[in-house]
Amino acid sequence: MATEARKTSLVIIRHTPYGSSLGRTALDAALAMAAFDQPVQLLFLGEGVLHLLPDQDSHAIGVKNIGKLLAAMPLYEIASVYVDADAARRHGLALALAPLPCESLDPAGIRTLMSSNDHLLGF
Repeated sequence: MATEARKTSLVIIRHTPYGSSLGRTALDAALAMAAFDQPVQLLFLGEGVLHLLPDQDSHAIGVKNIGKLLAAMPLYEIASVYVDADAARRHGLALALAPLPCESLDPAGIRTLMSSNDHLLGF
């Protein structure tokens, strides 16, 4: 019996962490796919890079802190996390302080990443 290659998925997060539920939904979708042993990668694009700001305090707005969810990604074997370098620079994001390890990509790297995955899921 031939073994079928597992298809890879890239979850693209483009929205701010607390302005809507889209960012949280994207992270939940990534965790759900990973829980079923699906290879998942994350890409924080545009304003989505704001998810990676360290020490976020969402208590004042009454929502769960997204940083704790991000810190759980390696437990689900989601180790491939990428960041839009231009957006990170624009928002003053220091990737060394992000709640999980991530790799910065320029526009060409982002295109290559997108074309190398079988499925793209954007939020």
